[in-house]
Amino acid sequence: MPDNAVNTFTQSNKPIWYFLLFWTALNLLQSYTLEVHGDEAYYWMYSRFLDWGYFDHPPMVAVFIRIGDSIMHNELGLRLLTVLSNSCSLYLIWLMLKKYTVDAKWFIIIASSLFILHMYGFTTTADSPLLFFTVLFYYVYQRYVEEDKWLQAVVLAIIVACLLYSKYHGVLLVGFTILSNIKLLTRKSFWLIAIGAAVLYIPHILWQVNHDYPSLKYHLFDRSAEEYHAEFTYLYPVGQLLMAGPLVGWFLFYSAFRVKIKDAFIRALVVNCIGTFLFFMATSAKGEVQMHWTLIAFVPLLMLVLISFKQSVYPPKWFYWLAVSNVALILLIRIALIFQFPIVTQYEVLKGYFGFRGWTKHVKQVVGDNYVMIRDGFQDPSKYNYYTNSAKAMSYDSRYYRKTQYESWPIEDSIQHKRVYYMQDGKDPFTTDSLLDKYNRKWYTVWINDVRTYQRLTIDVPQKKFDTRPGQQLSFNLVLHNPYNHPITFTDNGYLHKAFLEACFLQKGNDKLIASAGNDFKQISLQAGGQCKYTFRAKAPDVKGKYDLLFSIRTDPFPGSRNSPIISVVVE
Repeated sequence: MPDNAVNTFTQSNKPIWYFLLFWTALNLLQSYTLEVHGDEAYYWMYSRFLDWGYFDHPPMVAVFIRIGDSIMHNELGLRLLTVLSNSCSLYLIWLMLKKYTVDAKWFIIIASSLFILHMYGFTTTADSPLLFFTVLFYYVYQRYVEEDKWLQAVVLAIIVACLLYSKYHGVLLVGFTILSNIKLLTRKSFWLIAIGAAVLYIPHILWQVNHDYPSLKYHLFDRSAEEYHAEFTYLYPVGQLLMAGPLVGWFLFYSAFRVKIKDAFIRALVVNCIGTFLFFMATSAKGEVQMHWTLIAFVPLLMLVLISFKQSVYPPKWFYWLAVSNVALILLIRIALIFQFPIVTQYEVLKGYFGFRGWTKHVKQVVGDNYVMIRDGFQDPSKYNYYTNSAKAMSYDSRYYRKTQYESWPIEDSIQHKRVYYMQDGKDPFTTDSLLDKYNRKWYTVWINDVRTYQRLTIDVPQKKFDTRPGQQLSFNLVLHNPYNHPITFTDNGYLHKAFLEACFLQKGNDKLIASAGNDFKQISLQAGGQCKYTFRAKAPDVKGKYDLLFSIRTDPFPGSRNSPIISVVVE
């Protein structure tokens, strides 16, 4: 074949269209056959209660799901926009790379080698819109950096806002891009981008303010590990190599960082790639970094690898066959998922994708039209809600767990004084039955009459941390807030289940000392939206050490909810 014919083929869109057709078809098939994951079901619940923000994430994932689910309520509908936007993202990356005369064959091989791109070809989480708007940002930025146009600035402002509405990680992309090209600050159009994006983001900022910044508190403080473990850091690069490709990840990183920076766009790719990976390496000092958090770094990594290939000699023949083997391995895993081979259904990380359609049917037969309450976890109640297309299940997030979006939804209001089917994964004296699914997952269950809970009530504590002596008498000036649209009281008169206000001193999530409020707590009544002050007296633990203190309202037979922030206490 003549050289000009080879060049025409390698730069042609035709092989890319064939690849994208296969890629899209595979993702559609995967989406249709694979049961919904717990995280996806949780975000589906977001779409049932559309808002400008949520406890864990901004709202874009809810919009993605709402659009697809309105077309068809099944797994494919939930994932439809993810599949389509993922394919669009790959095509936009190809268009950006055509400037550097990248080879179509290598584009197909390397894109197919990135394990993380396969994951978000069909899995719908907050990372799905983040990936799409990250690619869209680079696509428009490549043109904007070459030619300063007001229209491109307006489009970039919208894209930046969409990035931040997808996931807070989007701020890294914006920040590192500016860092790579400080001259942007001298463009008048840049300030249009900044102001425009900020204005578009105001609804989410106001949501955070009105809800007392739940997302910021959770991501900046509550997610930090109590103790640092070395594996947080040394396992981080291992995870990133796996996300890049189980067999070829190491070579892709090596190739990407050999690239020669010849223009502002390549510099932006390099700074974003290195900056994002180093940022999350640094955050491993605070706790475990989940492997997919670096998703936005793999977009520049993919482009840098292919640009590097073009700048220097293409990789040796052995790498071609290694890359093909890498793609084949990933495809085998995906086929095993489609046909639900035991090797994947029994694998702990993938178990959550299987069996919950049948589990929901079983539970539904037991409970009928009654509500379901599942302890400590947003995934199982969300799966039940998804497969029953309802909001009849909620998570009871105990003081030993963390808060979730279930504390903000009105489901808790609906179950008060109702008969509820309660489920948890551990046996307690009050659980009477058990439920076992075909994957040997076991829940201990009990029917609870006249349910009484106060999960959404919040307790403000002025102290954030303090030191004390063993056995010292302590006094806390608490402020109790009633978020409900109806009055509440803590008297036990007329209630089947008693209510208690407790101070809980915890170490590594385990009770070390529980102190209960006096009988004057029972006299408190709060109007809808009202608040009151209450002085709580307790004795410090007798044993020296570091403790987490929180205040919890417990109603029988539940373990108590997390109603206050955590206060750090040192007994010395």
